[in-house]
Amino acid sequence: MLKLWTTALAESTPKLYETEQIPAEEKIVTAKFFSITSSHTWYVVEAEEQDGDVLFFGFVDVGDWNSEWGYFSLSELESVNGLYRVPIIERDLYFNPTKFSELKINA
Repeated sequence: MLKLWTTALAESTPKLYETEQIPAEEKIVTAKFFSITSSHTWYVVEAEEQDGDVLFFGFVDVGDWNSEWGYFSLSELESVNGLYRVPIIERDLYFNPTKFSELKINA
């Protein structure tokens, strides 16, 4: 099974609130998670380990008017299962850190 969050990603992602003064369009997205069964995508710009979990801040694209900036956790992503309890959230292994304004988001 693919590990969603790695030490290398943790080291290259700003901690929570470190990009607070940076305009949204200038924030650097360091990781991208996506559902293999829907258009839902999570873009990470900050992350921090808290109480044995990882709390992320980023943009959640659900493909409609509900897309927004917010917080989500690694445990939430890992708990989403499909048929036969198979995890359906994956990390885009080919994603490179990208300025938010350069992403193609259909929200």
